[in-house]
Amino acid sequence: MRRSLAAAAFVLVTLALATACGDEETPSGSGSSDPKVIKVTFDGDSVTPNGERIEVSTGQDIQLDITADVAGEIHVHSSPEQELEYPAGESTQTITGIDQPGTVDVESHHLDKVIVQLEVR
Repeated sequence: MRRSLAAAAFVLVTLALATACGDEETPSGSGSSDPKVIKVTFDGDSVTPNGERIEVSTGQDIQLDITADVAGEIHVHSSPEQELEYPAGESTQTITGIDQPGTVDVESHHLDKVIVQLEVR
């Protein structure tokens, strides 16, 4: 009887430790699920940021918080390509997560300028 109780206790302790180890790994992998937020301002013939490189994780969404004096369109050179139309004023547009590592240009069609280069890792 004692051996059965000891064996059962050993199994329970082993399962508890295995579960605890699994829980520790969850938070570290969940960081890339939050969208990367980039503030973009269009004012006349200028855009900020202007060609900056920004690191993002593979599959991570990118949220563009846009302030624009006129409506326009953003082109994302990802695969598949994405086109985002934005109105004059303030808006939020989302670039859907990019699955292939590499550098992806995000540009303004209206200004013919690169806004950011996404370094997907």
